[in-house]
Amino acid sequence: MPKIVDHAERRRELAEAVWHVIARGGIDSVSTRSVAAASGWSTGALRHYFATRAELLAFACEQVIDQVTARIEGLRLPADPVVAVRAILLETMPVDELRRVEATIAFSFLALGLGDPALARVQRRHFSSMFEMCRRLVDGLATHGVLAGDPDDLDTVARRMHAVVDGLTMHVLAGHLSSPEMVAQLDAYLADLTGRDPRS
Repeated sequence: MPKIVDHAERRRELAEAVWHVIARGGIDSVSTRSVAAASGWSTGALRHYFATRAELLAFACEQVIDQVTARIEGLRLPADPVVAVRAILLETMPVDELRRVEATIAFSFLALGLGDPALARVQRRHFSSMFEMCRRLVDGLATHGVLAGDPDDLDTVARRMHAVVDGLTMHVLAGHLSSPEMVAQLDAYLADLTGRDPRS
């Protein structure tokens, strides 16, 4: 019988190869040839799944979004809502090598999306999914009555949370903050937002 090929699994393997290439040499090192070498595939086999570098990058970024989402959904969260929000936000931030690679891939689309509609679509998905998560977190804090000052405009609170998380992430990726400094700044922000120590 002919061998049944799991195409979805093969595409995931290629996405992981892209992540390895980026971890070693940055986003500029991604090419059909470098990803083929990292995956052990021929360039011809790779092009069967992704005709262009842009398609490969777009898929790899969407896999990052899905991976982070699944990881957050699998968290065993503490009962304290502020501590839970901290744990969720840190899953999206570069506190270790895996999350640094994920963040590098996601934020590379800021520039790449300017000139390519397919990459711009992924960029919009990244930003909209992150904002929607922040809005759900803010809604949860409001429901528990732990937002300092009891703000009326929760949409604005969520947008500020999104901006803080993205800004701190960018500062780590740019080398302006270390990961521990980033976490300390996030804790300070959450303390201001809720009037409570997010580490307890």
